Amino acid sequence: MHNSALGGPEKSRRPKVVVVGGGFGGVRVAKALARAEVDVTLVDRANHHLFQPLLYQVATGTLPPGLIAPALRRVVRKERNTRTVLAEVHDIDLERKVVRAATPTEGILELPYDYLVVAGGATHAYFGHPQWSQFAPGMKTIDDARMLRSHILGAYELAELATDDAEREAHLTFVVVGAGPTGVEITGQLAELARHVLPEDYRSIDTRQARIILLDAGPSVLSPFAPKLQAYTRRRLEEMGVEVRLNTAATDMDHESITVKGETGQDRIVARTKIWAAGVQASPLAAMLAEATGTPTDRAGRLAVGPDCSLPGAEGVYAIGDMVTTPDRLPGVAQVAMQQGTYVGKLIADRVQGDTRTPSPFRYVDKGSMATIGARQAVADVRGVTITGYLAYLLWCSVHVMFLVGWGNRLGTLYDWVRSLRHARNRGHRLINLTGAKAIEMAPQAA
Repeated sequence: MHNSALGGPEKSRRPKVVVVGGGFGGVRVAKALARAEVDVTLVDRANHHLFQPLLYQVATGTLPPGLIAPALRRVVRKERNTRTVLAEVHDIDLERKVVRAATPTEGILELPYDYLVVAGGATHAYFGHPQWSQFAPGMKTIDDARMLRSHILGAYELAELATDDAEREAHLTFVVVGAGPTGVEITGQLAELARHVLPEDYRSIDTRQARIILLDAGPSVLSPFAPKLQAYTRRRLEEMGVEVRLNTAATDMDHESITVKGETGQDRIVARTKIWAAGVQASPLAAMLAEATGTPTDRAGRLAVGPDCSLPGAEGVYAIGDMVTTPDRLPGVAQVAMQQGTYVGKLIADRVQGDTRTPSPFRYVDKGSMATIGARQAVADVRGVTITGYLAYLLWCSVHVMFLVGWGNRLGTLYDWVRSLRHARNRGHRLINLTGAKAIEMAPQAA
């Protein structure tokens, strides 16, 4: 099935803007163009807008998926010149200015554009070992978080059923690879689950004996943060019972174990649950555009764009977010994508109005970095001011809840956070899916 264009006959001669990706950057482009005399088509392979910074809380049972993944149509409902399309982009014809996307029914849409913004994001990077993805899942989508939640909580169920100490210990060993913000945050939640949430729920095991290990090939946790915050974070994690092993890299893994090499040599850790938080790889769309234009990419596959986020050699095409690298080498964080989205949206609006001046280059305003460690514990670096402990945790909560879409989601998230703190650090969303997507890799003796 082939559709030449979405929506049948031509209905408008206004400039057409196609935005690929309904994440932070793509949504901000649509909102910045809300009053422009253009027709915007927002294309994404998912029907929701995902707030990725809170995915780990879905994976550990604190939040339900719906609070951090509202329907994309709902997110842009006030932008009357924007329509959303559920499809996956697989080809961009820069010469004809057409985006081709596959629909869920395997039809092909051709979306002509005058301006194109590609915000494809990034996926996991396993540093030349793609086979590790089946042993150490990461978190980039709601499905990833759901599967990981089943894997984590299912490990305790299998430990309860275990008939010997070695099998029980294998199920109760959790290894997180990567000590950046995502790795630290999910490690802290794993420690909370084991030490405070689950102990009274099981009869045959003591969940407090779970072994939780955080690995990183670098010399510190939270490497982008100030040394003071790095030291505080490591100390707090170790007080929570986490084994922090730095200068230690994964060299091999299978369903049963992970092999690492560190300062004391090589070690094989028997662990049924491994979680990957060590690196990212740009969307395949970056490689596609690089090949079409001869634009270079970096080691993570990120596309080099100009100071105004434009793609060299492609008129009217811009790329933003985690899939690009800029002359000033900005970090791959949500704030960068959001600010780039607003910038590019306004730039296109100016172009449509006839402004042909060379635009001022994009300038990122760093509003600070923060990460949670556990309940009531976080670190924050706000424009050079370092904050730790409960005050940092309150600041983290305030910032993150305000960036959620819709007051219903904000209030629902606040309710679940308060509930998890007040009622024995309860986790109210602990549904396990034993059958879907190999959520739990059953050991042969437990099958």
